[in-house]
Amino acid sequence: MSTLQRIAVLLDRLGDDREEVLRVEGEGGLSHASGLPVAEVEALLRGEPLASATAVSGADAVEARHRRVLDRILFLRATRLRPSTDGQRRIYSLAEIAAGAGTSPQWLDKMIKTGKAPNLDHAAGIAQFFGERIEFLVAEPAEALDRVLREIHNELLERAFERQDQDLQRLKDRGTAPDLNPELGVVGYAARALAEVPDDTAQPLIALIESVARRAREERAREARGE
Repeated sequence: MSTLQRIAVLLDRLGDDREEVLRVEGEGGLSHASGLPVAEVEALLRGEPLASATAVSGADAVEARHRRVLDRILFLRATRLRPSTDGQRRIYSLAEIAAGAGTSPQWLDKMIKTGKAPNLDHAAGIAQFFGERIEFLVAEPAEALDRVLREIHNELLERAFERQDQDLQRLKDRGTAPDLNPELGVVGYAARALAEVPDDTAQPLIALIESVARRAREERAREARGE
């Protein structure tokens, strides 16, 4: 199952708006977070493959990789803006970027004009200046988008954990409800409720529920012993 499909399952469980969570445009959207043009993100979300530098060889592949790195550096400069005293935001000057990345404005200007990508050390310095890792600059388009989608998936999964924890606490606080079979237990009910959920999503949830239920049993045992 793809990361996008796992996100869809969690969105259904949480009741979140897919259009908002998977928003493509604007600050914080998938394009902004991945460094990909809007059209490429939309094509990947539709499952359409994109031309890749790995599809060519030799000098053409090297040139394509250099072009991608440079395009994403320019993307960062255009989208990660500097706040100013008048409340507006403006692009960073080459001098500011160079000072933060450990290079010179002249070298940056030449890089942009010639289209030649920086070495890894300088590329990492530029990415770090804009609050990103080197992967932002070098990843293939599909990898770049999947990195962002995995971050979204992890956030949604954590929220699902928290909600399940809260539900279990409410059950514990009010005791066994009349419509619950005490022989089945919370974990059993959770397993039934998650029967239609893919294993890679359901199993972490069930493991969390088991852990919470185990702690609850241990607390009740200590209370019964007067500890």
